[in-house]
Amino acid sequence: MNTGPNQRYLTKSRFKLALECPTKLYYTGKAEYANTKNDNEFLAMLADGGFQVGELAKLKYPDGIEISTKQVDQAIAETAEFLKQETVTLFEPAIVHKGYLVRVDVLVKRGQVIEVIEVKAKSYSGDPASLIGKRSPISGDFLPYVQDVAFQKFVIQLAFPGATVSAYLLMPDTSKKATVTGLNQWFKIQRQERNIEVQVDERARQTGLADSVLTCVPVDHLVGEVLSNPLPIPGGEGMLQALASMWAQQYAADQKLPPVIGGQCSACEFKAPLGATQRSGFHECWKDAKGWNDLDFSEGTVLDLWNFRGKDRLIQLGVCKLSQVSEEDLKLTEHEYSPLSNAERQWIQVAGLPADSRAQGYCLDRAGLNSAMREWKYPLHMIDFETASVALPFHAGRRPYEQVAFQFSHHVLEADGRLRHVGQFLSDTLGEFPNYAFVRALREALRHDQGTIMRWSHHENSILNAIKDQLNVEAEPPADKGELIEFIDGITKDGPRAMVDLAEIARKHYFHPSTNGSCSIKKVLPAVLQSSAFLRNTYGQPIYGAEGGVPSLNFNGVAWWQQSVDGVVIDPYKLLVAEFGPEGEEAERINQGGAASNAYLRLQFEDLPPEVRVSLRRGLLRYCELDTLAMGLVLQSWLHG
Repeated sequence: MNTGPNQRYLTKSRFKLALECPTKLYYTGKAEYANTKNDNEFLAMLADGGFQVGELAKLKYPDGIEISTKQVDQAIAETAEFLKQETVTLFEPAIVHKGYLVRVDVLVKRGQVIEVIEVKAKSYSGDPASLIGKRSPISGDFLPYVQDVAFQKFVIQLAFPGATVSAYLLMPDTSKKATVTGLNQWFKIQRQERNIEVQVDERARQTGLADSVLTCVPVDHLVGEVLSNPLPIPGGEGMLQALASMWAQQYAADQKLPPVIGGQCSACEFKAPLGATQRSGFHECWKDAKGWNDLDFSEGTVLDLWNFRGKDRLIQLGVCKLSQVSEEDLKLTEHEYSPLSNAERQWIQVAGLPADSRAQGYCLDRAGLNSAMREWKYPLHMIDFETASVALPFHAGRRPYEQVAFQFSHHVLEADGRLRHVGQFLSDTLGEFPNYAFVRALREALRHDQGTIMRWSHHENSILNAIKDQLNVEAEPPADKGELIEFIDGITKDGPRAMVDLAEIARKHYFHPSTNGSCSIKKVLPAVLQSSAFLRNTYGQPIYGAEGGVPSLNFNGVAWWQQSVDGVVIDPYKLLVAEFGPEGEEAERINQGGAASNAYLRLQFEDLPPEVRVSLRRGLLRYCELDTLAMGLVLQSWLHG
């Protein structure tokens, strides 16, 4: 059998990719094709603690031997040699059979019994029933992980037909509590670009530490469901064994499987703007399947419809372009536009703005907005939280994936129109559990008046309720537990000073074509800057953070209204650059929530030079301030046009 360096194997990651869309096998791994997941998955694994969970899992098997080489042929040979032993535990062994290759996280061999253990940073509640779906044998949350380990069991059973192969998932267990303080920091991350090394503190090698927060769950019964029933794929279904065989052959031959377009194309990572340097697999698929050219994409597709669950149904009916969508397709029953329904927002995407809004270029339901504003009290307080949830807790007594609220920003808009940045909180002390200090600081910031508190979407509400739950189960609660809970109850849902959700206000009363229906602050802010004369005239000058201008705690003389050479207003989040490293190193951006969480986690579990820590802090403070500034700018645009 050919196992040379040029052999193309169907691996577990490629098998999972093909389940999403078999055509993706042709695009994956080719530098000429854009792939938006290359960095996203890496950052996600860094943020959710995947690297650290993997290292902690190894400590559960102190006699384990790691096959560390990335050279496939060498890994295969080393694995084969170790598996000659009667009893052995291997980390990342390479098992091949014909066109299949799997590198198992943990493989335990005892004679003719083999355990395949897939380590995941996915949270597990401690209840095996949570893996079962309400209407299906496997919960949708766990299905991709079960399919992953099912493919591994399938390949290993082929490679060792006389063996009894069992499958397990090893995951952080949210029903368990860390027994030590500093667990997270015992797995320090060192990275050089995309190369990661986890330095394990000797204290982490104590017996039973891995079992204190991880649980190994047997999943053979679920794997059996996967192996004995057809798997759904775009355009059809098939048994795992048959699909794997076909995909392995196609991948080995580097042959492109005919694309089946559908709703799943919304999430395609092999997508680049038309005319970009890298090729766009997404556009190639649609051209192959529909005979389209570049112009066919210009008017938009049904994939662009905001919050619409019928995309796949319409595509299968041949309704692919926005211009082909009818009112009946959207189940649109009225055209009142006050407040905007979901279907009306979708119809505006199809048919354009209502006649009375076309001149100004956006839709603003002033009557509905004014009605909502009559309930508001000045000054208006805009707050935004930055949070993280880590697989390996920072403190003894904390559970995996407990929410950590490490930062907030606070802007105030006065009745006379003055906007100012009045406060912030950032806790980045190593190993500090900041939640209760966070709530105390927030309470202090908001206690001086009874002005209405604004948030954007539900995140702030959810975090405060999570902290309330933490207070209620705390073995040794802080002395001011009652006061903190009273404050939380007062500003969350149904409280006397419950926060107003500006995202919900935007959804009901505002639509700008450039948002594609989205109510994300990241979409709404550039839209209001593009259309608001007030914002252009006010923030086209470098007054933000300047003496006599708009007070800021982190900026000095910034003009947030700036145009590119083609006349488009530049998204302020794209202007927001935080240098992560010393001068001369490539800068990275903190300009979205995931990057902020990742920056905080770096402050917690990476060994960083002082200048990098300062840069990260600065980036976090600036990013969070921009979030609450954005809320203020949106309000000003609605109030002043």
